[in-house]
Amino acid sequence: MKYIPVYKIEMVREKNLKVEIKTVNSPSDAARIAEDYLVNVDREHFVVMMLDTRNNVIGINTVSIGSLNSSIVHPRETFKPAIIHNASSLILVHNHPSGDPTPSREDIDITKRLADGGKLLGIEILDHVIIGDGNRRYTSLKEQGII
Repeated sequence: MKYIPVYKIEMVREKNLKVEIKTVNSPSDAARIAEDYLVNVDREHFVVMMLDTRNNVIGINTVSIGSLNSSIVHPRETFKPAIIHNASSLILVHNHPSGDPTPSREDIDITKRLADGGKLLGIEILDHVIIGDGNRRYTSLKEQGII
């Protein structure tokens, strides 16, 4: 007789993030929450904000921690927490430790790739917000017409 492992998959709450707002109605709302989450990080972090059908943030997950100027992002790791948490949509967020929130060609390419993947899964990518130096400097790829 042979055995096949049976797994249970669940999200484990790591901590609670104290924020002023929980509903995302604009890119600035997403940036405010992201700045609270990414305070004092010295490398690039790629994060997903998981939202319910009313745009309430139901969870945040760090997908990748990179170097000073890049991080590796794969659709599989990006959508895994959203699927497990039954998120209706995502806001992608990452920081630029340089302080300049201008999107790179790679930022634009991965955003388009993830938006296409989200369409297949039924999980809409609402925006990709790039956080700059933490003084309310950010770039919204939705506002720039990229999403």
